[in-house]
Amino acid sequence: MKMVKSLILGSAAGLLAMGGAQAADLPVKAKAVEYVKICSLYGAGFYYIPGTDTCIKLGGYLRVETALGTNGVYNVSTGNPAGARNRYSNYYTARSREDFNIDTRTATEYGVVRTYFDATFSWTTGGYTSTNATPNGSAYDAAPAGTNGGGSVAGGFLGVYYAFIQFAGFTMGKAVSQFSTPWVNYPGNNFDGLVGGGGTVTGVNQFTYTAQFGNGVSLALSAQDQTQYYQAGILNLTGATAAGMLAGVNGLNNTAGSRAPDLVAALRVDQAWGLFQASFAAHNNHAGYYGATEPTGHPEDKWGWAAQLGLSIKNIPTGPGDTINLQAVYTDGATRYNIQDLSPASYSILSGTGLAGAYQSIGLANAPDAVYTGINPAGSALETIKTWGFRGAYTHNWDAYWNTAIYGAYARVDYGTIGTATVCANMLVLLNHNQAAGGTCNPDFNIAQLGLITRWTPVKNLTFSADLNWTHLDQKHTGTITPAATFSSSKPATVYELKDQDSITLLLRAQRNW
Repeated sequence: MKMVKSLILGSAAGLLAMGGAQAADLPVKAKAVEYVKICSLYGAGFYYIPGTDTCIKLGGYLRVETALGTNGVYNVSTGNPAGARNRYSNYYTARSREDFNIDTRTATEYGVVRTYFDATFSWTTGGYTSTNATPNGSAYDAAPAGTNGGGSVAGGFLGVYYAFIQFAGFTMGKAVSQFSTPWVNYPGNNFDGLVGGGGTVTGVNQFTYTAQFGNGVSLALSAQDQTQYYQAGILNLTGATAAGMLAGVNGLNNTAGSRAPDLVAALRVDQAWGLFQASFAAHNNHAGYYGATEPTGHPEDKWGWAAQLGLSIKNIPTGPGDTINLQAVYTDGATRYNIQDLSPASYSILSGTGLAGAYQSIGLANAPDAVYTGINPAGSALETIKTWGFRGAYTHNWDAYWNTAIYGAYARVDYGTIGTATVCANMLVLLNHNQAAGGTCNPDFNIAQLGLITRWTPVKNLTFSADLNWTHLDQKHTGTITPAATFSSSKPATVYELKDQDSITLLLRAQRNW
């Protein structure tokens, strides 16, 4: 009996211990799942980041496009090899791009704190330039990083467009210039190289304060980085070479290190009918030394400036959603506020000729910020380049799926006394310009552009478009030049007529926004 009792108690203890172990192994009750909540404060597409009061929106697009008649997507057919118009010039150039952006916003006692980041991942067709040798060969140009053993490109490009913070009226970081209108350099077009106003669609580093006065009136005051995007070049014309001038560059660029940012002010009025904007920019031109060493001296800095007016008219009587966008600009020593950063600042285009004895014709033009001459302290002061221009577009919506825009632009570039005299002397010596036989020299030039684009959006956020552009280079030189050596891609050293040139290009694009 005592043995049975011990057995029962032992079994009970074992069962209790087993039960305790099983209880200890039971899962703890999980915390409630914190689902992502919609944030309706800032429009569609925003969600709260779990555990915070910050809203986030992810967006972007995927774009596939092919440009016909150019080596750039999407720009004028100029330079080497595109402007050579021979076997090395691309008949088409293709690009695929993915854009990704992150928008975050948090409500605070100072107002909304916003951060915005936008980057692109692009693959673009390259091109081949002639080595101008016998036997001849070619070299791949503008190849993205990463190639395989066969020479074809296996990589692409990463571009950072925007990265900025907005807080209490301040914008800090890389964003579109406050000088630019809301449509930047696209009043109705996809063509990148439109002259006639400000650009930086890919952003520029800046520190900006924007004051809101109510009723749609605002004033932005900004200091923005001028390096790269807003520097068209400070040319020492004494350093001109034959090869450079044949490429459309009139001297040796001698822009020195950064000293002062560009100072920008923009007054804007937004109303139901559209908007009006007046912009002003001051631009410092800072050159290096005349010669190889510091004792040779340097030209003193010279400030340039630009002024622009922009006007947008919405819902005009021709149809719902139809718009007209217009702007005009004048610059003095601040060329990139007219010949914007995606537009060529130099032109070298060849084509046929009807002049007896000439091999072909060529058009040459260059639009820097300023020029000077000299290699010692007796060199000249900076002489600024003056420009003016305008651009605009009218967009008509045929229905909810189709729209067409006609757009155009014009820019005038004027050299001063020193620039004109020195460029013409260089053309005589370096390019054998027939000035003694009646050829005239004038580095001033005009750019005229006209385009037509049609878009089809069969479903929301998916658009197919075709953009046809004509660009006319109205250069002021006449007569002929006779280069002493082969240039561009396999162009022989012979007689060329100086003549106006045209570029006709077509862009086919498919884009899915998300």
